[in-house]
Amino acid sequence: MALSFKQVLKEKRQLVWPEIKNYLDSLVKFPTYCRPPGRYSALVDFNREIVAEYPERKGKYFRPTLVLLTAQAMGFAQKKAIKTAAAMQMSEDWILNHDDIEDDSLQRRGKPTLHRIYGRELAINAGDGLHILMWKVLRDNEKIIGLKKTLEIIDEFYSMLIRTILGQTVEIKWTQENKADLTDKDILFILESKTGYYTIAGPMRLGAILAGANKKQLNKLYRFGKLLGYCFQIKDDLLDLTSDFAGLKKQTGNDIYEGKRTIMLTHLLRIIKGEEKKRLSRIMEKKRADKTETEVKWVIKMMEKYGSLDHGRRLAEQLTVQAKRYFDKKLGFLSCQPARGQLRAGISFVLERAY
Repeated sequence: MALSFKQVLKEKRQLVWPEIKNYLDSLVKFPTYCRPPGRYSALVDFNREIVAEYPERKGKYFRPTLVLLTAQAMGFAQKKAIKTAAAMQMSEDWILNHDDIEDDSLQRRGKPTLHRIYGRELAINAGDGLHILMWKVLRDNEKIIGLKKTLEIIDEFYSMLIRTILGQTVEIKWTQENKADLTDKDILFILESKTGYYTIAGPMRLGAILAGANKKQLNKLYRFGKLLGYCFQIKDDLLDLTSDFAGLKKQTGNDIYEGKRTIMLTHLLRIIKGEEKKRLSRIMEKKRADKTETEVKWVIKMMEKYGSLDHGRRLAEQLTVQAKRYFDKKLGFLSCQPARGQLRAGISFVLERAY
């Protein structure tokens, strides 16, 4: 019997987590020449504790799972892809840490965000520590896959992360400017960077690079990643407006509090008129701390009234159909089973998930 995609995620997490934990544990070990004196051991332990906080909470492990499944679907040994998958997951954890600080988010994976526990300064530093550890994992890949492939993987990480940072820059800038004249195409530009590449295409390209993919194959994975990545983020944003992420999130409409430009919000901004438009404008001009729960609920009500939620749902569904069609027609080189079937199951999971 085939595993459900949720089961696949769980299985891959059990493979990747021990690798991440080994590197987190290394944070208390230093070369002899720079080893901290014993009297500071509690501080060394504290440093490890805050750097490890988000990794130890564990996410879905969607991205590292895509790394492993893509490599396997092209006939590459899974055990040789573990470090790359671990680095992919580490990148998510330090990026989320910094995202939460930038957005002043309340919760992450069912618990208070790191900066709300330890303050902004220590949280930023912890994210930096995990970022540095990620590059160490990638460098250690040489022992397993050789220097040439190690450098190719590092180059892909660079391209993926620098494009992700561009997406974050644009999103923050448009949020700060309270941009009200954005189109779906504008939002998809952000989503290509932050989700199309980072969440789907990047992890899959990493797995394919490990397996020796050619440029044409890698380009096809990028195209597929854009389609599924758009769907992934739109679904994420819909869940933010309509669910509690399977009990992991207390605050509904977090994106509205943060002023983020989503497909649903920009649709509403284009459609709403008159006094309602003025009220929406006043709410969106406010900083997070100044918005009330009543105001956020009103914005969601307007999204329901003017079809903005339905617009997002329809677009996500259309993109899922396109992604499945593209996978079936263009990604035949992902041929090894059961990995190919599991990858395809992941397409439906993206649209149907509740968290």
